[in-house]
Amino acid sequence: MESLDGSHLAPVSSGEATASDTDAIAVTEMNRRLALALMEAWNTHDARAVAACYGPDFVGDDIGLAEPQQGPEAIRRLTLYYLRAFPDLKVVVDSHATDGDTVVLVWTLTGTHRGTFMNIPPTGRSTSVRGTTILTIREGLIRRATRIWDLAGLLRCMGLLPEL
Repeated sequence: MESLDGSHLAPVSSGEATASDTDAIAVTEMNRRLALALMEAWNTHDARAVAACYGPDFVGDDIGLAEPQQGPEAIRRLTLYYLRAFPDLKVVVDSHATDGDTVVLVWTLTGTHRGTFMNIPPTGRSTSVRGTTILTIREGLIRRATRIWDLAGLLRCMGLLPEL
């Protein structure tokens, strides 16, 4: 193969997987499994298991919160906050993509609003909200997360915003 300046270049890939390719595939698969285990911990309402997926240096953003979350203890408290507000909470992963240390989850959360949430007293209404979570995973733990979800849709489900 020849470069633009006329020098010869080695082929990018021989088509055979190298040890580093195999390692990268294994890490990607481990990260995918951790992300799906996280969703399972949410579905079993196990706040400690949810928190155990996060590293001590974790920093996360959630569209529904004014401040970032830092560390596993903040995640455990956040999990309990959501579970008190929606005691029958269920998360379904609609799709996911994994690339190295990044996992993207597209999900639907359902639950009945039975506890105070965002200073809104319980409405008793069923809710269904779609969202996306982007995780950065290193050394087997979540180090960064961004959660973007349909806050307006949740407020509509609660009867606090008009239907579109």
